[in-house]
Amino acid sequence: MTTDQPQTLPATASPIVETDIPARLDRLPWGRFHTLVVVALGITWILDGLEVTLAGTVAGALRTSPVLQFSNADVGLAGSAYLVGAVLGALFFGWLTDRLGRKTLFFVTLTVYLLATAATAFSWNLWSFLVFRGITGAGIGGEYAAINSTIQELVPARVRGWTDLCINGSFWVGAALGALAAIVLLDPAVIDPEYGWRVCFGIGAALAFLIFFMRLWLPESPRWLMTHGRAAEAEAVVAGIEERLRAEGRIIPNMPLSKVRLRTRSHTPLGEVVHTLIHAHRTRTFVALTLMAAQAFFYNAIFFTYALVLTTFYGVPNQQVGWFILPFAAGNVLGPLLLGRLFDTIGRRPMITFTYLASGLLLALTGWLFANGMLTAPEQTLAWSVIFFFASAAASSAYLTVSETFPLEMRALAIAIFYAIGTGIGGVAGPMLFGALIDTGSRTSLFGGYLLGAALMVVAAGVMWRWGIAAERKPLEQVARPLAFTD
Repeated sequence: MTTDQPQTLPATASPIVETDIPARLDRLPWGRFHTLVVVALGITWILDGLEVTLAGTVAGALRTSPVLQFSNADVGLAGSAYLVGAVLGALFFGWLTDRLGRKTLFFVTLTVYLLATAATAFSWNLWSFLVFRGITGAGIGGEYAAINSTIQELVPARVRGWTDLCINGSFWVGAALGALAAIVLLDPAVIDPEYGWRVCFGIGAALAFLIFFMRLWLPESPRWLMTHGRAAEAEAVVAGIEERLRAEGRIIPNMPLSKVRLRTRSHTPLGEVVHTLIHAHRTRTFVALTLMAAQAFFYNAIFFTYALVLTTFYGVPNQQVGWFILPFAAGNVLGPLLLGRLFDTIGRRPMITFTYLASGLLLALTGWLFANGMLTAPEQTLAWSVIFFFASAAASSAYLTVSETFPLEMRALAIAIFYAIGTGIGGVAGPMLFGALIDTGSRTSLFGGYLLGAALMVVAAGVMWRWGIAAERKPLEQVARPLAFTD
């Protein structure tokens, strides 16, 4: 059995549908509908960026809090708790997303996030903080699976790469918002720091409440509907999108459209998912795991302890940390925005390889300069900004790779599985390891952690170059044949 051609298991006797819905979605010109989809769903990453940044920037306040009195290790543990929750949430909600639909789950996961992040503001000790952060992570993890799959299935193939990278890069818009909020709310002259960090988490809940209403108008994914025996609903959704675009004056190309034949199903058995991952697409599985684990360690290890490095080694006051995050966030936003088009033109393999390799080599160089005391706090921040200009595009491309190289019926669960394993390997261990390294007070020890992160990115670059898939500008059904398709 080859690794390039998926082998489906015998199908049960279910109705066969013939439809041109995938081709109709891919031929659509970009319009207001697509922009609203990007805003209403992509804002998830702004939420995640806000959460992660707040957790990092309030680290000093958590340590000095008369109620919590966290150590550096406790701060790292809190970051790991968030990621453990994200892993479990991604798996559970990802499984439900493929069974119950994209739209249902992105409301459920947003609600979980809203309630948990609001509860975090009322934490009274380490364990309550860890529990609430874990549940918050579960909501965000579920969002990753539901949102990534929905966006992939609604965006035309010719701009799928750039759109996906920009949406994932919007994480850093949230990071900037979190940094600005922390600058004000952690300033003792403005508010008691013991209450300031609590208000920071309340901001996330308020933003989620607004997003809930923004999503009410979004349709279910037509691709998901057509595979679940709801072809008439899928047809109505696509017709509605086309009508909306024509009303805007957009010209929909009159071109021959290919049709697909598929056998409808209520769900995809987990055994078939395992078969597809381990046998039919085992090489793709290896590539996806490598990319996800490398970027998760690289990002989470560094960013969850970003504030601790500034306060411990450079003596930056807690309330000033936000100013150092703003240029860092700018580099992360600009990377996908400026490089994203190249993923659709030059191609996935060369661009993913390049961004991973550049990130790893630049981190190794910056780590050496840091270990030898050759950087000031502003210079360290500038170096990180340059590194993550490339690393942001690299990390976003990992999610792009996972979401477009596995079959439609298991897309959300595949995203969840690779996010969970990658984050479990690279993300949960990273903050704990770096928190412990920072506690030693040794620049050399921390440099060892940076070298490990750099090595993982370089290895991932080699794996992508050797076994990566050229998915640029191709329909999702051509990149990964759906399990329900019949010849």
